[in-house]
Amino acid sequence: MYEFMNYQVRDVMSPPVSIGPEASLGEAERVLEKNGFNALPVVDADDRLIGFVTTLDLLKAFAFNDESILPSYDDIMRRPVVGIMSRYPTTVPPRQPLTRTLQKMIDSRNKSFPVVVDGRLVGIVAREDLMRALRRADAGERPGE
Repeated sequence: MYEFMNYQVRDVMSPPVSIGPEASLGEAERVLEKNGFNALPVVDADDRLIGFVTTLDLLKAFAFNDESILPSYDDIMRRPVVGIMSRYPTTVPPRQPLTRTLQKMIDSRNKSFPVVVDGRLVGIVAREDLMRALRRADAGERPGE
């Protein structure tokens, strides 16, 4: 387990899969489902992170309210993600130690974090990545092996 102390986010992060702010909720749902994700970064034309949309955000779009007793599925799924995304997601840098990332994930209860350098999305680190790193460290595997 001692090897885990040497791991950084960059050693375990996944390549980013993202969408633009004008993508529909339906498009977001398809990307989430296809990849088995529960969150998706939203980026501008320069790959700058501008938001994060989760499956919970998609569900919130269907919440019953005074304006809509029974929301239309198709109408809601055509809405752009910019209307429901979190605008200031918690991010991590690629060189952050995984020990800090693990604690941040526990404290925030987030399932994943966008990995950002100078505002640009470079990857995603998820709970599964941390678990995989813990298994590798337990086997004595060092980062990069």
